[in-house]
Amino acid sequence: MNFREELDKRVNYIEAIIKEYLPEEEGYQKRIYEAMNYSILAGGKRLRPMLMLETYRLFGGCEEEEIKPFMAAIEMIHTYSLVHDDLPAMDNDEYRRGRKTTHIVFGEAMGILAGDGLLNYAFETACLALKGGSYENLKCAAAALSILAKKAGIYGMIGGQVVDMEGFGTLNESNMHLNKNENEVPLSDFHTNHKSILDKLNYMYRLKTGALIEASMMIGAVLAGADAKEVLTVEQMASDIGLAFQIEDDILDVTSTTEIMGKPAHSDEKNNKVTYVTLLGINKAKEEVAALSERGISAFQTLKKENQFLQDLIIDLINRKK
Repeated sequence: MNFREELDKRVNYIEAIIKEYLPEEEGYQKRIYEAMNYSILAGGKRLRPMLMLETYRLFGGCEEEEIKPFMAAIEMIHTYSLVHDDLPAMDNDEYRRGRKTTHIVFGEAMGILAGDGLLNYAFETACLALKGGSYENLKCAAAALSILAKKAGIYGMIGGQVVDMEGFGTLNESNMHLNKNENEVPLSDFHTNHKSILDKLNYMYRLKTGALIEASMMIGAVLAGADAKEVLTVEQMASDIGLAFQIEDDILDVTSTTEIMGKPAHSDEKNNKVTYVTLLGINKAKEEVAALSERGISAFQTLKKENQFLQDLIIDLINRKK
C-alpha cells in the first residue's frame, strides 16, 4: 500500500474515533451540538490526531484505547480555534474547508458558543483517559492532560493568537521596501526593524500553529512511555515541523487558489498581513521551509526508532499543495 492509500486509511480511522465522542444532537440546547458537530465534521487533514497516534506508535504504544480521547480532544481544540479565527472580530472569513464557516451558518453568537463548547468538551473528553487503568497509565494520562492544557492556553496557541491580533504594524513602503525610501530610512534601522518583525513572527507561529503540533506529538510520546529526554526531542522536532508548516501556509496563500485550499487564497495580502513571504519573498521562505524540515527529520532520526509512515507524513505535510 502506498503513502496516499495509508494516509486515507488513517484519516478514515481518525474520523471514526472523533465521531465516537461527539455529542448527540438532542435536547433544548441541541443547536450548539449541531454547530459543534458541523464545525468538526467539516473534514480537514486530521493532522494533529494523526501525529499523536503515529508518535505513540513510534514509541511502541499499543493500547490505543488510552490515546483515543486525546486524539478526539486535540481535534476539538484545533477546530474551536478555527471557528473563532473565522469570526468577524478576527479574520472575518466566510469559507473554511470548502464550505461556509460556522458563524455564517449558525450566526455569530452561536459561532462563539460553538467554539467555547468545543474547547470545554475537549477537556471533558480527554479526562475520560483518567478512568481506570494502572497507576502508571494514569500518571501518563495526567501528564498528557497537563501538556494539552498548557499548549492550548495563554503560553501556547491562545498566546500566539494574541500576538497575531495585536499585529506587527502596517505593511507599507517605508518598512518593507527600503529601496523606495532609502533617503528617509537609515539602512541599519531598516534591518533592525526587519529582524525584530521576523523574530516576533517566528514567536507567533511557534505558539499559534506550533504549540498544538508539539502537544500532539508530545502526548503520543508520553502515553507510550517515552522518557523525559525523548519527549524534549519530540517537542523540539514538532516545533520545527509546526513552523515549517505555517511558512508553507504563507507560500500557499500566494501560490494556490481558493478551490484547491478550500479557504480564501490571497487573504494575507487582502488583510495586509505580515508573513514570511511579505518579509523575505517566496524563494527565501521556501529555503526556510527546507532548512526547518531537514532539522526536524534529523531530530526524528536521533530517536533511533522506526515509523516510516510518520517520517513520510512529516515530509508530505511540509510539501503539501493545500
